[in-house]
Amino acid sequence: MSLNLHIIKPSVNSMCVRVLVRAARLDVTEVDAYGKTRTPEYLQMCPAHLTPFLEDPALPGGGLWEGGAIMQYLCNRFGLAQFYPTDPAKRAQQDSALLYVTGSYYPMLARAVYPVLGFPNHPTEVSGSNASAELKTTAREVAQDSLIELLEIIHKGFLRGDDFIGGSAPTIADFRLAATFEFLPAIDYQLPHWAQHYQQRLEQRLGQAYLEPAADVRGFLAYVKSKQA
Repeated sequence: MSLNLHIIKPSVNSMCVRVLVRAARLDVTEVDAYGKTRTPEYLQMCPAHLTPFLEDPALPGGGLWEGGAIMQYLCNRFGLAQFYPTDPAKRAQQDSALLYVTGSYYPMLARAVYPVLGFPNHPTEVSGSNASAELKTTAREVAQDSLIELLEIIHKGFLRGDDFIGGSAPTIADFRLAATFEFLPAIDYQLPHWAQHYQQRLEQRLGQAYLEPAADVRGFLAYVKSKQA
């Protein structure tokens, strides 16, 4: 039975799950949710109005949101231990990396990138508030400057000299991390050399499974930049 994965193509949150689906060759149908996440039909499925959203009758409520949770579920359901190891210690490393990227690194990246991309931020964030343009610019620049420390924590804490977070082979934590890198060209951010090589290794290992979803994000960024020129 084919599952439905509701996505927004320029989203790096959707991208990481799209990479897994292709790398694992899963029978999953992608549904473009652009402009539809606030419709009554979508909210009935996903009250959080988020993408990605996996529609699966086997799940409580018929579906699941949050990219990390979706990847974990798909790996558990289809026995994809090569992407999400069953060994408790190795799995804990994956979970820790997923949570750190999602909970610490990505929110800072969003503060640096979303204002440039024109994405809305929550009103409690400076970029989404009634603050002055000067204060919003300062907040965005501070967030951007903070990325290097968070990246170094990921480098030392999760890679530890290995090719990937999972060791010699890429895993779902790598899919999540590398996808976030795709937004950084929006602010002309220069990744440290280790991160550039890391991303290149992942592209070479996964080929079109990575490059096809990445092309949607890169195409969107190129469009945004063309409008800013």
